[in-house]
Amino acid sequence: MTTALPSHTTPAVRALLAGPLLDELSHGLDGPYHLLLPERFDANATAFRNVFDETGVDGRVYYAKKANKAAVYAERAAVAGLGVDVASHGELREALAAGVRGEDLVVTGPAKADGLLRVAVLQGALIAVDALDELDRLIPLADELGRTARVLLRRLPPEQPHSRFGLNDGELEAALRRCAVEGPVDVEGFSFHLSGYDVRQRTDLAAELVTLCTRARALGLRADRISVGGGFAVDYVAAEDWRRFEESRRPEHFHAEKSFGGFYPYHSPVAGADTLRTILAATPTGQVATLAELLRAAGVALLVEPGRALLDQAGFTVFRVQGVKERDGYAILTVDGSSLSLSEQWFDSEFLPDPVLVPATARPVADAGPYPACVGAATCLESDMLTWRKIPFPVRPAVGDLLVYLNTAGYQMDSNESPFHDLPLPPKVVVELSGSRFRWRLDRHPR
Repeated sequence: MTTALPSHTTPAVRALLAGPLLDELSHGLDGPYHLLLPERFDANATAFRNVFDETGVDGRVYYAKKANKAAVYAERAAVAGLGVDVASHGELREALAAGVRGEDLVVTGPAKADGLLRVAVLQGALIAVDALDELDRLIPLADELGRTARVLLRRLPPEQPHSRFGLNDGELEAALRRCAVEGPVDVEGFSFHLSGYDVRQRTDLAAELVTLCTRARALGLRADRISVGGGFAVDYVAAEDWRRFEESRRPEHFHAEKSFGGFYPYHSPVAGADTLRTILAATPTGQVATLAELLRAAGVALLVEPGRALLDQAGFTVFRVQGVKERDGYAILTVDGSSLSLSEQWFDSEFLPDPVLVPATARPVADAGPYPACVGAATCLESDMLTWRKIPFPVRPAVGDLLVYLNTAGYQMDSNESPFHDLPLPPKVVVELSGSRFRWRLDRHPR
């Protein structure tokens, strides 16, 4: 039997799992829903800011809005004075509507449309320029508007030369020389997009960007900040549980012996704000000073754009069991939703932390488990599985029980949402602690 992979939780999450609110919301909303915990978002943002305070590094936190479409997180970012990272006209518009100032936005993404560039320039947003043709369009646009475009030049990572993001050495040199003689562009610094969670790669590339700032200043450019983007891992499960899972994993532990292209590293020994702390304390290859010391000495600010890490424990997803089919040695649960609301399954992967079963009625002692079961969706697609893995539930699941997938706010809730079969999209419910009780409201986002 597959090993259990219980998710880390918080006191607020445990109180909600033990209380009546989840069942009441499921009944009132008549379907699956996403529950949002903005106070946890606030705490995560504070943890990142504390690292900058501890190290004496001039730093700025930008929330990567693509990680969740809910309005409440952008609203909290605005109140806290965080920046927001947007990559589309829609995300920019939503961030402004949430109260985020234009000057607190950074616009990323490749080959930005002219309409997006126009609004970004008018709002005074920082623009990550990804290609020379984008710069070719941006300069005359800023000139036409009579504004100065605030720019970060995005560096192609040398260790990921096949990435579709960023400027190579020759392109970067051409961009610098052009910006040095063209009027309506202010090169504030450099950025990169780096796949994966390798701390050493981020440290080394950040140090290279500091050197690029010195080079740009010699050309008369401002160049006083760099962005290392996101890539701050989240620690979902305990180290020992993850080790047992990895060592014992077998094809027969999954429904239909399903195989996958790979999994997110659900245990990370260094995660969230601690990753930033580790990056700043590390000495880049070929240097004698730490990255924090290099930044302070050069007078360069560090921008970070976490998404998943700011949403760690800031929300979860609730389904109701509406069918239980027994198979040889395990069950197939069917819930009132689809895997389009748990996006990992649509990337040849699986969201692995165990969902929590909240029984609708008390079970007799004799009904104690473990009872292995996978989880399917209420659609007619063979592949529409929320969980292929045979989860060892502690009691026998039954129709009417709730199934709660914990810690889903980061990317899981809406990256691939679809009203397939005319099933409604799960609404987002904002829950906050007021005194000794939880209060709830619907998120204002129309989705």
